[in-house]
Amino acid sequence: MAHSLQQMHLLGQQGATVGSDTPGQAEAATAAVSDPLPEAFALVRGAADAGLGLKLLGGLAVRVVCPSFPPRLRRDQDIDFACLSKGRKDVAAYLERSGCQPDRRFNNLNGDRQMYFTAASGRPIDVMVDRLTMCHTLDFRPAFGQLPFTLDVVDLLLSKLQIVELNEKDARDLLQLLSAAPLSDDPDRDGAPARSGRHARTSGGDEHQPGQLIDTDRFGKLLGSDWGWWRTVTANLRKLPALAADRPELHPPMPPYDPVLACQRLLALAESAPKSMKWRLRANVGDRVRWYELPEEVGH
Repeated sequence: MAHSLQQMHLLGQQGATVGSDTPGQAEAATAAVSDPLPEAFALVRGAADAGLGLKLLGGLAVRVVCPSFPPRLRRDQDIDFACLSKGRKDVAAYLERSGCQPDRRFNNLNGDRQMYFTAASGRPIDVMVDRLTMCHTLDFRPAFGQLPFTLDVVDLLLSKLQIVELNEKDARDLLQLLSAAPLSDDPDRDGAPARSGRHARTSGGDEHQPGQLIDTDRFGKLLGSDWGWWRTVTANLRKLPALAADRPELHPPMPPYDPVLACQRLLALAESAPKSMKWRLRANVGDRVRWYELPEEVGH
């Protein structure tokens, strides 16, 4: 039986390359001490083994679900986790047992929505509780348990698409996700021959599990209920193809799925999704009123 992308990561060991079971040269080069993924993955795997709900999000989560793509490394990269409020005390206790130092004052004041720790390596750890709040608010509770080590792929995608001012690292993460994961309503994802231009993959069975697909139902419902989300996400989906053309190094060569075609399909879905009355009322106001929040750096 074929391993899922995340099951492959069970083969990784702390301090060694964490990727697929046959990592390429680019991924193997990330095992240096400066790479946060081995430490982050050891923590999230230990939590999974203990039955605790702790998931990776952000750029490290993208690397877990896209193990064969060249990684994006930053020396100062934080570790970002997600958990649910009902399990946050157990998660906090686990992190402390694992050598992570809590910011007790910050956690006492803000623990219902965010917790902060310092890893044994000295890296900052942010743990988002129930929701990720940036330019928009992403409630990740509905699909939290679908994957063992990261949030659902559609939540990882939305966590990047909700950024009003995309930077290079966010664009790269988005293009990798769209290159690695098929849309859940794609009739070609089951291994049938791809129609002309649909995507690059034409063989093999459907190896994706729920959560590893881009859930188009969840995507459409969110965008159809909130005009602000719709406005930001559709703008970014229109930007990405041009970025991919201008900066080919931002997306992997010969990906299983075509990220540009995925952008087009998601845009069409955003347009056709049923819109709520709240969406229509806010659409009438349009850009005259700011539709997003300005994320603030939280001091620890």
